[in-house]
Amino acid sequence: MRHAITVFSILGLLAVAGCNTAEGIGEDVEAAGEAIEEEAED
Repeated sequence: MRHAITVFSILGLLAVAGCNTAEGIGEDVEAAGEAIEEEAED
């Protein structure tokens, strides 16, 4: 669970720092979804 919180925190910071366009937001959401999927598989 702590690992997931760390992953979400990092993704959140990257999203805030790097999302300047709708395309950027979509890529960040996709990356977050992949991270969730990987956590669920572990």
